[in-house]
Amino acid sequence: MESGLIYLLEVSVCLGLTLLIYRFALSELTFFALNRAILLLLLIGSFIIPFISIEYMGIGGGDVVREMTLPVFQVGEQESLTSYQIPKWHNLLIGAYLLGALLMAARLLVGFAVSQRLIGKAHKVKHGSHLIALHPDFVPASFFKYILMPSFDPEDPAQKQIILHESMHVMYRHSWDLLLVNFAKVIFWFNPLIYLFERSLREVHEYQADQGVTTYFAPKEYATLLLRLISAKPGWQFMNNFNQFQTKKRIIMMAKGKSSAVQKLRFLALVPLLGLLLFLFSFENKELLPSVSTAELVDDFPKIMEVPSIEEPAPSLPEDEVQKINPVLITEEPDEVFDVVEEMPNPSGGMKGWNEYLSTNLRYPLEARKNGVEGTVIVVFEINIDGSIQNVEILRGIGGGADQEAVRVVENAPRWEPGKQKGRAVKTRMRLPIRFRLEKGITPPIEHNISDIQLPSQGYLDRISVIGYLSNQ
Repeated sequence: MESGLIYLLEVSVCLGLTLLIYRFALSELTFFALNRAILLLLLIGSFIIPFISIEYMGIGGGDVVREMTLPVFQVGEQESLTSYQIPKWHNLLIGAYLLGALLMAARLLVGFAVSQRLIGKAHKVKHGSHLIALHPDFVPASFFKYILMPSFDPEDPAQKQIILHESMHVMYRHSWDLLLVNFAKVIFWFNPLIYLFERSLREVHEYQADQGVTTYFAPKEYATLLLRLISAKPGWQFMNNFNQFQTKKRIIMMAKGKSSAVQKLRFLALVPLLGLLLFLFSFENKELLPSVSTAELVDDFPKIMEVPSIEEPAPSLPEDEVQKINPVLITEEPDEVFDVVEEMPNPSGGMKGWNEYLSTNLRYPLEARKNGVEGTVIVVFEINIDGSIQNVEILRGIGGGADQEAVRVVENAPRWEPGKQKGRAVKTRMRLPIRFRLEKGITPPIEHNISDIQLPSQGYLDRISVIGYLSNQ
């Protein structure tokens, strides 16, 4: 649910920014074929960019963590797929979206079926390389390979211009563009940006067709025909009506001089925009070393922490043989702390024993529960060559005593099996995320002073019993 909402939001942002750049920088140019291609690419790109994942290495900076990460351990409420209840408003939102998408898809299918049925009833006339479908209910329009006309007179000058205009739509396959937009409208039926995108695309279609007509007919004569045949009758979803809308803008564009070649530089404004969108939605900071998620938790710790390598390492010689070849060979510094080693450290009892230790010893601090403090504490520590734990630090804390509790538990943990590099025990740095989560519906404890307790003003009490609970923290 959340990933779907995030995707819809990201696509909406892409649509909004790309449409903004197009309307202000490119829509007034007379490069109609290029504008059409740009609109289609921007539409497709807006849907694809959120799916693209480009990983890059985060190098430097205080926030870059290079230690091997243990599975997250959670203190407090344990979530499970079976017990998690989706809020009612989520269900209502999903239901409303699916209903709208279903209605839009039904409208798309019905419109296509009705248009095919009407064309099937129409009389077909072959005119040059085009098919003209004649029916009294038709308005001049194009529909995929058909030119729709209420009547046909090849000697009528007005019809010659209309047929030429519609033949341009057929030749450029504009109906396929509208089909693509209608599929997008099924997914984004609720978003006004997709309708603005459709409007911009239809405008370019008309400009492109008008440009083809004015190559053979005088623009003034053609503009007069447009004004005379203004029609408010709507067309079908994939139809390019001869005079459906934007008559004034079409006449202005016909009278406008051709854009100079230098103005093509405006299209370069899309380059930083696409770079920004990729950076926002596609680039993911990949830590230099792999981490392990809770879902991968198994008993065998070395399998979890396996670090894949591109090449198989060369077989190492026994230590005594190495000394014979090069007695002064030094493979690592004595006090060097490794982030990844060939044999990762293993807790006492494996990961199962580590989990049991944390479950038994970790407590949710009273102060954190009283103040409603939740979050993830990240502890960084080192496994010494003798398996002891040292240099325990908080990389990220949440306060409320949770940081101190995390440090306490890690410092008192049993010895580990040390990590090994080339067969020698070495110091290894580890990272442990501990998530503190309060149980829903549980009221934090309230403290009262004895003097604040109201006793009866009359009568006697045989006994006063004070019951306290000793925290085992």
